[in-house]
Amino acid sequence: MKHRRILERALRDAGVPDEHYWIEGVHEPVPTPPDFLYLRSLPGGGWVTGVFERGSYEPVEEHSTEAAACAHLRTLLGV
Repeated sequence: MKHRRILERALRDAGVPDEHYWIEGVHEPVPTPPDFLYLRSLPGGGWVTGVFERGSYEPVEEHSTEAAACAHLRTLLGV
């Protein structure tokens, strides 16, 4: 969870609006925005980054480590 917390702090410090991203266990806006970029764990291990639109999760890339997933989400958000 260390990498996710560091990422969340970096996004907050960069001024990325809360509703633009969702990070499992660290930043889960309520109410859930209609669309956002996300980072969440995979059931069998690993991580996935993707886009949530119109009620559907659309994976962009799977990652073997939390650090790699965090770096990718940061890139997707342009930070």
